[in-house]
Amino acid sequence: MCACMKSSLAAFLFLLVLAGCGTTPHAPYAPHAAPARITADTFRNEQDASPAAREVAFYALMLLQTGYEFGGKNPESGFDCSGLVSYTFREAAGISLEGNAASMAREGREVAVTDLRSGDLVFFNTLGRPFSHVGIYLGRGEFVHSPNSRGRVRVEKLTNRYWSRHFEMARTLLN
Repeated sequence: MCACMKSSLAAFLFLLVLAGCGTTPHAPYAPHAAPARITADTFRNEQDASPAAREVAFYALMLLQTGYEFGGKNPESGFDCSGLVSYTFREAAGISLEGNAASMAREGREVAVTDLRSGDLVFFNTLGRPFSHVGIYLGRGEFVHSPNSRGRVRVEKLTNRYWSRHFEMARTLLN
């Protein structure tokens, strides 16, 4: 290969790499509008959920105290947050959910926090990135989740200062 072809090939490869850097950037993340403060009054007019959604919430409660395991997807090994959600929805409702909390945040349809029903998914920004944590809403302002390596599957209140600050959105798959 002659020197001019080598330099032309090198220039072409350089331009190809440079073009990859020049792609249009993604739109900046804009968090979903959550109430300024989630209070007990937020859930005052809560509606009944479908039987399938109530079954999901009930099934999740049967998994309380299951240990945490990063990447865990069953009660024998333990659960991470998305593992708990995918296992519960598969077993209780026959719905297959794959991936992490962020990918689950694209499923179903968004609902306002004031319209939450049992069995809805609640999403949080706990790691400084959107939709890094997910739980299953139970009703009356409570949700079940698998928090972290220092915890077990448990119930928390959305009115808790930490959770209300980190709440991002809710989605429904069943109602």
